[in-house]
Amino acid sequence: MIRIRPKPNRSALKLYGSAPLILGFLFLYACTSTVEIVDGNRDRGPRPGTVDVSRIPDAVPKNEPRSKYGNPPSYVVNGKTYYVMNSGRNFSERGIASWYGEKFHGRRTSSGETYDMYAMTAAHKSLPLPSYVEVTNLDNGKKIVVKVNDRGPFHDNRVIDLSYTAAAKLDILAKGTGLVEVRSIEPGYYAQKQRSVVAAPVITVNTTIARHDTGGFYIQVGAFSQLVNAQNMYEKLGPLGNLVQIREAMIDGTRLYRVRIGPLNDVTMADRIVSNLGTYGINEHQITLD
Repeated sequence: MIRIRPKPNRSALKLYGSAPLILGFLFLYACTSTVEIVDGNRDRGPRPGTVDVSRIPDAVPKNEPRSKYGNPPSYVVNGKTYYVMNSGRNFSERGIASWYGEKFHGRRTSSGETYDMYAMTAAHKSLPLPSYVEVTNLDNGKKIVVKVNDRGPFHDNRVIDLSYTAAAKLDILAKGTGLVEVRSIEPGYYAQKQRSVVAAPVITVNTTIARHDTGGFYIQVGAFSQLVNAQNMYEKLGPLGNLVQIREAMIDGTRLYRVRIGPLNDVTMADRIVSNLGTYGINEHQITLD
């Protein structure tokens, strides 16, 4: 998490590491930044049975002014620069979600709000604060709506950090992570859609949540218009053996050669691979499903 506190002629960003994987905090100043790492235990939630998360409703998207805190044009964490989006309209991404809970309960978030692990909130590296997103667990099809009011997670292989309750409702608490799709929500459109649902006749149907068989996921490390460039990257990743593949795809009418590692089903293994990509001269990656 990042907290931004105004000071005379400057602003400071305070990062409380994205639990459970980042254990530290960072002060960002106008021209310089310093990092202090604080050891600690893995984050956790309340005792089982303390709260019935099924009774906690999703966040309700509404038009809100852009927060005075947590929305600098850019900021630096652990030497990496992140850019805050001007708008989250039509934003979507897929990747690995994590969660944070008791360790940060009651602390200030990047937007200045107090973190409540029982609320339907989340942290994101680049969406404007606040934003509203729909998060879908791609393993079981469950969906939630959360308010993004914090910064994080600052782990190389995570796209969103969910509150304890949000993670519980998606059934990713036990594993600690989950493969998800994140889609931005326009409050006006969402409200109109909800009114349409209420106005429609109520029909009771016995349904079950369809499980989405993802067949594993991939770490994509490059997409090239020239096959030779894809082959060069493929050769760099030789030590990974049969996990590396080149897949041809047509994207918006353009033929691309995508270099991917996978398929993978183990997030821990994926984390290990991502943490070593720098040794192959690779600094960027994304999680894909197809």
